[in-house]
This record gives sequence, structure tokens and C-alpha cells, in this order.
Amino acid sequence: MQGILYEEPSVLKFAIITLVMGGWTAWRTGKSCASNWNAPSTLFIYIALLGVAIRFIHHALFGGTFLSLHYYLVDTAILMIFGIAGYRYTRTRQMTQSYYWLYRKTSPFSWADK
Repeated sequence: MQGILYEEPSVLKFAIITLVMGGWTAWRTGKSCASNWNAPSTLFIYIALLGVAIRFIHHALFGGTFLSLHYYLVDTAILMIFGIAGYRYTRTRQMTQSYYWLYRKTSPFSWADK
């Protein structure tokens, strides 16, 4: 997987930066966008910028390439998964708590009409 998903010699460095630090930040970004009733397009812009920040951390701490389209897209896709999950989780909670007479929770990420 080295060379495809990450460029560091150890998967641990990739996991700590992209999955733990970046994933948590992307989740919180998705939660923030949903809490403010923003559209999902706003989340995509924020995650694209977060992808640049994660690439910079890879570059600054471990000497990775900063301007690599391949690794930027990989990191951003992973961050997008975390961001959308945080957005949907929070939006489901909002819809089922704010409009409890209209909607019921069907899973942590979806709701349905009552």
C-alpha cells in the first residue's frame, strides 16, 4: 500500500496524521457545518482546504511531498469520508430532536418520516 495511499516508510505515520488528526478534524468540521445548518457544499470546500493542511503536516513533519496531486486526493478523499459521516450524524440528531413529531431515527446517519 505504500506508494498508493501513503508515501511515508511507515503506515503508523500515515494513520496518525491522516486518520487520527485529520479524521477527527474532518468529523468536527462536518459537525460544525451541520450544527450551523450549512449546505453540504460548504463542507466540501472546508474539507478541500483541510486536505491542503494535512499535506502540509506530512511535508513539515516527515519530509513528504507537499505539492503532490495524488496524495492530496487520497488524503482529501479519506477526510471527506470522515467529514460527511460527522455531517450526517449531526444532521440526523438535529432532525430527530428538533422535529421529533415528524421524523424518527432509522440509523445513526439517517432518519425517516413517522
